[in-house]
Amino acid sequence: MPTAGKYRWTIVALLFFATSINYLDRQVIGLLKDYLTADLNWSEQDYSHIVIAFTSAYALGLFLFGRIIDIIGTKSGYAISIIVWSLAAVGHGFVKTTFGFGVVRTILGLGESGNFPAAIKVVAEWFPKRERAFATGIFNSGTNIAAMLGPFLIMWTYTHFGWREAFIATGIIGFIWLIFWQIYYDTPKRQKRLTPEEFEYIHSDASDKLTGDQEKSNLKKLLITRKTWAFAIGKFFTDPIWYFYLFWIPSYFNTVYGINLKSSWVYVSTIYFVASFGSIAGGFFSGWLIRRGWPVNAARKRVMFIYACCVLPMILIQFSREVWVGVSLISLAAAAHQAWSANLFTLASDMFPKSEVGSVVGTGGMMGSVGSILFPYLIGILLDHFRIQGNINAGYNVIFIICGCSYVFAWTLMHFIAPKNRAIDFQKNSIS
Repeated sequence: MPTAGKYRWTIVALLFFATSINYLDRQVIGLLKDYLTADLNWSEQDYSHIVIAFTSAYALGLFLFGRIIDIIGTKSGYAISIIVWSLAAVGHGFVKTTFGFGVVRTILGLGESGNFPAAIKVVAEWFPKRERAFATGIFNSGTNIAAMLGPFLIMWTYTHFGWREAFIATGIIGFIWLIFWQIYYDTPKRQKRLTPEEFEYIHSDASDKLTGDQEKSNLKKLLITRKTWAFAIGKFFTDPIWYFYLFWIPSYFNTVYGINLKSSWVYVSTIYFVASFGSIAGGFFSGWLIRRGWPVNAARKRVMFIYACCVLPMILIQFSREVWVGVSLISLAAAAHQAWSANLFTLASDMFPKSEVGSVVGTGGMMGSVGSILFPYLIGILLDHFRIQGNINAGYNVIFIICGCSYVFAWTLMHFIAPKNRAIDFQKNSIS
C-alpha cells in the first residue's frame, strides 16, 4: 500500500455508509411484506406492482441522475439524491393505502437512483485503476451490512413500535449522513485535506492523460458505443437477481421452510454477512491480478467468469430440505453476485473518461432496473400461478433456475459485444 496518504479511504467510508443507508431504506418493505400484506390486504401481484413502481422510478432516475451528476458534480448530486430518498423513506410511515405505497416507493426509487452513479464516479475520481475494484467492493459491501443488520433492527422496531415507525426511523438516518458528507467530501482538486503526494498517486494511471481533461462527449456517442451496451447487458441480466434476494427471500423462508418472519432475520443476516466478504474479496482479487501484471481487461473478465460460475449451484436449492442448506446456497450466490458487481461497476471507469462515468453507470443501471421491473412481474405471475395449483415451492424452483443461469449468460453476451475493454478516446472518435 502506498505511503503517500490515506484520505481516499475516508471517502470510501462515506460511500460505504451512504450505500448501507440506501439499502436499509429499500429493504424495509421486503422484511415487513407479510405483515403489510395482512394489514393492507395485498396479493402477490399487488406487491409485485409496488416493487415495479420502485424499480421503474429507479430506472428513470438512474438515467437522469447519471447525467445530472456528470454536470453538477458528485458533491451536490449525491446530496440531492439522499435528501429525496430519505424524505420518501420517512413518507412510508404516513401512507395508508396500496396506492400511497406506490407513490412513496416511486419517489424513493427516484432518489435512491443517484447512489451508484455518484459513488462509482467518486471512486473514478479518487482512485487509480488498480484500486478501483477494491474500493468499489468495500463501499458496495454496505449493501450487505445493511441487509445483515437491517432484519434485526427493523424487526426490533416493528415489534416495539410498529411498521410505520420502522420506515420513519430508517429514513432519518440519511439526514445524519448528509452532515458528514458536507463536512468531509470534495473532489481531489478541491480537497484541502489531501496531500500533494496522494493527489499524484490518485492520478498515476497513464490513461489519465487520455481521459482526465478532455472535452466531454455527448450522450449520442455514449449510446452508440458497444462498451456502453456491454456494461448495460451485464446489469440487465444480473441486477434483477439481487432484487429477488432483497424483496422475496424472507418470504421464501417463511413459505418453503416454515420460518416465522420474526425469526428469519438470523438466516437473512447470515446470507448478507457472507455476501459482504464476496464484495470485498471480489474487488481485491482483480486488483491483485492487475498489480501482478495482468492486463486490466483480462483480470476483470477472468474473475467475473469465476464468480458467474459460483452462482450456478443455486439451481440445486430445489433439492434442499434443510433451511441451512438453502441458506448456504443462497449465501454463495449472493457473495458471487457482489464480487461480480464490484468488477462490473469498475468496468465503467476502466472503459470511459472520468467525466462520463456517471452517465455510463446511469445508463447501464437503467437497463438493470428495466430487468428488475420485468423479473418481479414474472415472479408475481409464477408464484400466484403455483399457489393456485397448491405447489408454490415449484414456483420458487423455477425462479432459482433462472437466477443460477443468468450470470454465465450475461458474461457470454458481454464478451462477444465488447471483447476488449480498452479506454475510449472520444476526441479521436474511438467509440467501438
